[in-house]
Amino acid sequence: MRYVKWSLILALVALVAGFLHYTLPGRDIVRITSTETRRIDFGENSIFWGAPDVGTAAGTSRDVRFINAVRPNGKVIVYRNEDTGWGWPPYFKLDSSNLQAEADDAKSTPESPKWVVITHYGWRSEFLTIYPNAVGLRPAEGPEERLIPWLNLVILALIALLAFWVWRMLAQFHERVIEPALWRIGDWRRGLAERFRRR
Repeated sequence: MRYVKWSLILALVALVAGFLHYTLPGRDIVRITSTETRRIDFGENSIFWGAPDVGTAAGTSRDVRFINAVRPNGKVIVYRNEDTGWGWPPYFKLDSSNLQAEADDAKSTPESPKWVVITHYGWRSEFLTIYPNAVGLRPAEGPEERLIPWLNLVILALIALLAFWVWRMLAQFHERVIEPALWRIGDWRRGLAERFRRR
């Protein structure tokens, strides 16, 4: 039974960690090589795609903007550029057209690179055909700029404080309500057994 309990706990921790890793913002230093718009037909992986641009109709296929880039180590990375609207995750991104124009303006060549920091959420998986969604772009100081995820650290600290508070509330509830009730039930059962013995 102990193995089942720890397996469930580990599965829950992995689920929460995966959810946070997908949802919280990440930042990459890249050189943008090109941008494009492709028609995408959504299938089983549709949960990994954003909503249509605000003000446009929803459907099973639509045009999606992409930003193609290269990391300082030479590896390529492709970002999608979709609005998040008012849904989840709560980035409230409504300006994917503007971001595409900024990405177009930031394109560069290996001979004269312009490094940028792209803020994004999500994962890149060739197997699932999913891409991280770019939500912001700014010039980088260079390919070696150090990026500290302050926002992620604050959010994780708040989640840890909330989890500690819930744990303390449950511990106090157990101490003040459940334990006295168990003691009363035990006293009642002992009293009942004593009455039967006297008879």
